[in-house]
Amino acid sequence: MIKDLRTEKYADIPDKDKAAFENAVKPLTTLESKINEKEGELKEIAKKLTAILKEAQAMLLKWEAGDEAVKGLWNKMNGWVYEGFEASFKNIGVDFDKNYYESDTYLLGKDVVADGLAKGVFYKKEDGSVWIDLTDEGLDEKLVLRRDGTSVYITQDIGTAIQRVKDFPDVGGMVYTVGNEQDYHFKVLFLILKKLGFDWAANLYHLSYGMVDLPSGKMKSREGTVVDADDLMDEMVSTAKNISEELGKLEGYSDEDKARLHRIIGLGALKYYILKVDPKKRILFDPEESVDFAGNTGPFIQYTYARIQSLLRKAEFDFAVTLAVEDINLHEKEKELLKMVAQYPEIIQAAAEGHSPALIANYTYDLVKEYNSFYQSVPVLGSEVENEKIFRIQLSKKVGETIKSAFGLLGIGVPERM
Repeated sequence: MIKDLRTEKYADIPDKDKAAFENAVKPLTTLESKINEKEGELKEIAKKLTAILKEAQAMLLKWEAGDEAVKGLWNKMNGWVYEGFEASFKNIGVDFDKNYYESDTYLLGKDVVADGLAKGVFYKKEDGSVWIDLTDEGLDEKLVLRRDGTSVYITQDIGTAIQRVKDFPDVGGMVYTVGNEQDYHFKVLFLILKKLGFDWAANLYHLSYGMVDLPSGKMKSREGTVVDADDLMDEMVSTAKNISEELGKLEGYSDEDKARLHRIIGLGALKYYILKVDPKKRILFDPEESVDFAGNTGPFIQYTYARIQSLLRKAEFDFAVTLAVEDINLHEKEKELLKMVAQYPEIIQAAAEGHSPALIANYTYDLVKEYNSFYQSVPVLGSEVENEKIFRIQLSKKVGETIKSAFGLLGIGVPERM
């Protein structure tokens, strides 16, 4: 390119400008030279990748054909993965009613594709691969079966969705909680299922959450730095331990109790910091900030809950006692707190309809702030009016129950002492 430019245009340039032209072209000439060098390297890499992809494709064909050696290797490697998954899920306190594996649903997906091909939903290209044309819907053509007959991700997802509905026919819809990097994939999946005639496909929802960054960069990305989930959880527990020791809040606790509490605080901080943000937004996660005992954090809310439990223990109160409404003169702070407690069912409904646990998280924080304001504005155990004391103890208990329930919905534990 640069050579052509020089031969065709150089002669037309006035002699006085040729030196300037040479200086201007020199960086481009150097760049072109580097590009030519890299071109050869890239061709070699492409050859190697092509060979690897061919080997992988051959292995996939053997796997789908039930080759014993390939299946054995696959089972061993999958075993390592699932063991790791189980350890991580147990670590963070997550469990599932049922697990679905692509290896169990891909055949169903292939059968559905064959049926859709016969009905004209899909079409076959000259090379034998099967596609669906979604260009009329503003999307692209999508491959659903390779030319050698092997399945792709979308094929397996079709089979999995159908199997789930078969297993749980009363479920009104499904929520796919997957990062926003897969937005297009789920648009295609849902549209294909609708075109196949499944009415329930109208109730499928992709909870597209934003990526999570650490101060040092992306938590997890195919292109970026991968942060191990177990390492992050261990770091959170360690951070909770360090901050608790600095604050001196755990005097008199046994080592076992301390370890249990550090875990509740650390994992609670991690979950809350992420869940308090709208799922669609990108998050900058700061481990130390998340374990702060002040502000909109999990530990701040957990500490308020523990304070309420301490108050209830000191009260030594019979909660079966009831009061007539007319016997109580409510303080403004009590009224505000009652209003907030009464909003809880509406918040749960709004969170469900909006697929946003952030609504529950931030409601809980607002409730805790309101309770702390109430606690500092009026005496509870120190009230000299018996009815006021009874009511305020009962109101405190209700607030504590609401905090525990809300955090339970978020998968976060609350400590009885802290």
